[in-house]
Amino acid sequence: MTTVTSPLAGRAIGLAAVPDPVFSGAMVGPGTAIDPVREPSEAVSPVDGVIVSLHPHAFVVVDGEGHGVLTHLGIDTVQLNGQGFELLVAKGDTVTRGQAVVRWNPADVEAAGKSPICPVVALEATVDSLSDVVESGDVKADDVLFGWS
Repeated sequence: MTTVTSPLAGRAIGLAAVPDPVFSGAMVGPGTAIDPVREPSEAVSPVDGVIVSLHPHAFVVVDGEGHGVLTHLGIDTVQLNGQGFELLVAKGDTVTRGQAVVRWNPADVEAAGKSPICPVVALEATVDSLSDVVESGDVKADDVLFGWS
């Protein structure tokens, strides 16, 4: 069982509330989403593992069981071309849960006309393989978002 924790502080809203059909329709995979606190912060790794994909606005960590977790910082933020995002690790790095991966400011993303909502997705998973998915309430970085068997 993999425990996936929140990469940032905010309010859990669930994937269905994400303003993007690819995420809200769980086309990328099941999971949940966080509406982040509007202040400069660091997005942290939701699991222990290896950074297999790293962009200013998104990263994937694969744990020892082969589970890949995507953290996407905001919606359509690829259009910002990395502006406002600072990478703190490199692709291929081994990271621990809670380790800072990207520094960013959700308020700046919002000011640029993008949604700061952050999907946290279990890649190549089924809805049935996740348990206890948090879809409401306030969360802090490292609070449990869901289990993955």
